[in-house]
Amino acid sequence: MKPIWIVDDDQSIRWVLEKALARENIPHKSFSNPNDVLNALEKESPQVLISDIRMPRGNGLDLLQHVKASHPNLPVIIMTAYSDLDSAVSSFQGGAFEYLTKPFDVEKAIELIHRAVEQGIRNDSGAKELTAWRQDATEIIGQAPAMQEIFRAIGRLAQSNATVLITGESGTGKELVAHALHKHSPSAKGPFISLSTSAVPKDLLESELFGHERGAFPGAQTLRRGRFEQADGGTLFLGEVGDLPFDLQTRLLRVLSDGNFYRIGGQDPIKANVRIIASTHQNLDARVAAGLFREDLLHRLNVIRLRMPSLRERSEDIPMLARHFMLSCAKSLGVEPKKLSDEVLKEISAMPFSGNVRQLENLCHWLTVMTPANVIGVSDLPADIVAQVNEQPVIVHGESSPSNPASSKVAVGDWEGGLGRLAVKMLQDGDKEVFDALTARFEKAVLQAALEVTRGRRVEAAQRLGIGRNTITRKLQELGIDD
Repeated sequence: MKPIWIVDDDQSIRWVLEKALARENIPHKSFSNPNDVLNALEKESPQVLISDIRMPRGNGLDLLQHVKASHPNLPVIIMTAYSDLDSAVSSFQGGAFEYLTKPFDVEKAIELIHRAVEQGIRNDSGAKELTAWRQDATEIIGQAPAMQEIFRAIGRLAQSNATVLITGESGTGKELVAHALHKHSPSAKGPFISLSTSAVPKDLLESELFGHERGAFPGAQTLRRGRFEQADGGTLFLGEVGDLPFDLQTRLLRVLSDGNFYRIGGQDPIKANVRIIASTHQNLDARVAAGLFREDLLHRLNVIRLRMPSLRERSEDIPMLARHFMLSCAKSLGVEPKKLSDEVLKEISAMPFSGNVRQLENLCHWLTVMTPANVIGVSDLPADIVAQVNEQPVIVHGESSPSNPASSKVAVGDWEGGLGRLAVKMLQDGDKEVFDALTARFEKAVLQAALEVTRGRRVEAAQRLGIGRNTITRKLQELGIDD
């Protein structure tokens, strides 16, 4: 396999990427300036080129222009510490595969490189090399009943290319489910292309989705294939589709309706043979009611709806997930895995994990890096983690019938004390608008509890809380709660 080329005058950036690529067993080669890259391109070429923009001995955008002239199918990732709109626009218009801002998450950067390699292999018709190079990364872990429902749904959809809408809080693993749906679909041999609509500037989103013709606007020096074209014969995953601007919702609806679209500046329709899987953490029904999302587009996307459970709803999976993340983090860092004691597993199983599975994975990464002990005890947990556990309400169940409200009581002093301590800390840290921030957290917790009790029935939840239907709809939308 050809190596990945890294171009950056900053030695620390090169070192970080080199180490990350080495852990993935990906060959790589580094350069400190664009001139050396141009000289090397006369003799060989990389699988993917990753280049900084601003360097003392050259410019990454000029390098991009030269590379696209001589190697048009070579995926180029542009990275910069100066994340201004002009640089982003110039990168995409120049034909860059993606734009990476510093500082970046190393794991996200590696995932981006994987995607770029896949794109380059498709361009070179090298699908066999792709299979050998990248192992499957779509493992979903879970034994809780809520996760078993997800597994069954994936199994039922295995022979279907139906459009799927995946809802759930941020960090629950919606993209993993999309990967699994693609892997077990009739389009599995086709590409899986992912786009988070909230992560791309609005000015670039239309070009990102549908591409543009050469000369379509000033600076469009090359033809750019959008994500719909890249996903031809496979799956296009649209993350956070609820954030899609209203005018682009209309264009997306048209594609879903007749299967055709136009590149920006194009005259000829292009047929989109693509399966759509979308996700959102927002309540799209509420956004429709508020006039922020097209109802007809929601019906087009909502052919099959899957709801990813929060980690709070599958707390029995936390020990299994934690062990998995401890092993994977140790492997990625090239160190011996550490063991979580039973006391630690019990402690973290009581955590609320507002960040869901992603937050648990980050905790395991922190423990792998920061704790010296091979067996991690409760005293090794970060102080803020322990505080979160202590702030949780204590439920004391009585001996009477579960149907009797008097059979259980909440020790209210615990959460009130925790709330007071949190307020003190925020005030001491100089946080702004502390009252509004804490009020929002309180309202979110109460609304989520009511929806859990009523199994997502908003009208019943509003009645039990003593608020109106319009009030609960507005609050769910403001707080980003999916019922």
